[in-house]
Amino acid sequence: MAELPTIGKISPEVFAELIYPRLGAPSADILVGPQSGVDVGIVRIGGQAVALTTDPVFIVPQYGWERAAWFAIHILLSDAATSGLPLRYLTIDLNLPLDLDRAALDTVWGVIHRECERYGVAVVTGHTARYEGCSYPMVGGATVLAVGPEDGYVTPALARAGDAIIITKGPAIETTGLFAAAVPGMIEGLLGAEFRARAEAIFWKMSVVEDARIAVAQGVREAGVTCMHDATECGIWGALWEIADASGLGLQVEQERIVAYPECLELCAALGLDPYACISEGTLVLTCRAHAAERIVAALGAAGILASTVGEMRPAEAGITVVAGGRERPLEHPRVDPFWAAFGKAIEEAG
Repeated sequence: MAELPTIGKISPEVFAELIYPRLGAPSADILVGPQSGVDVGIVRIGGQAVALTTDPVFIVPQYGWERAAWFAIHILLSDAATSGLPLRYLTIDLNLPLDLDRAALDTVWGVIHRECERYGVAVVTGHTARYEGCSYPMVGGATVLAVGPEDGYVTPALARAGDAIIITKGPAIETTGLFAAAVPGMIEGLLGAEFRARAEAIFWKMSVVEDARIAVAQGVREAGVTCMHDATECGIWGALWEIADASGLGLQVEQERIVAYPECLELCAALGLDPYACISEGTLVLTCRAHAAERIVAALGAAGILASTVGEMRPAEAGITVVAGGRERPLEHPRVDPFWAAFGKAIEEAG
């Protein structure tokens, strides 16, 4: 019997034991149902595919209200964007702490409105209130809907052996962005003021909305992208393992081919963290037909997004493996993201 984690998302085993067997009433209109490691569910409504994703509203005052709100809405939009369908609607519940004042709410909501308007997302319903017992960073929840044709969405079930694997931005994007925003003094003390400034710039890369939009513009399914996954908790290693598990396939990647920002590698080295196992909102892992890989990487690069082809999907019997330093090894799911313990300690020490 799998145990609950000390912190962070439940493991695939807990999901399989407790959640997956009990999903309410069945429906023939579910095109993509709940799966561990799959960012969206997709249903058929009126002849169209509607992708839905739900996440906490994650607001961290230490980032400053502008940055905190930008990150919160991009967490929500990013998962829905991995469906490959155009973003359309947002429902949002804000359960706010009592110490959040009118000026702060004005800034937070202004940013959410601005980013939704930018991507064509309409806010259709919600709930906003201040309550006792509510605290940062989890101050509510929200659902984003993306809508498009039934042949326009992507999912791990569409991936095939021989598909190329592409990764954008590299490891530990979110780890670096959040540390630099929340405890800049600690980062400067460890690695210097110039490094801190560069690390803070990584914050604005913590979104896969543009990555996903650019990738699917090159074609989906037989024409291009077959699956996309946002490398959040447990980072690149977790995302790759989850794609293989959800698709029922194996895969192999070469670690040295994965793009990376040096700031992310340097920070993780200083903190003693494996960057490839650390939370990395903003890193998109996608699979595509092999013939489309070069075109997708070129389109991402033209938009200023680091990307590289790092491996391929394989038959299930080939296993899930990574090649590093010329040696092949099994790729295991990290299970517990090392970011949370390190980040919690840093916040506590910063007072």
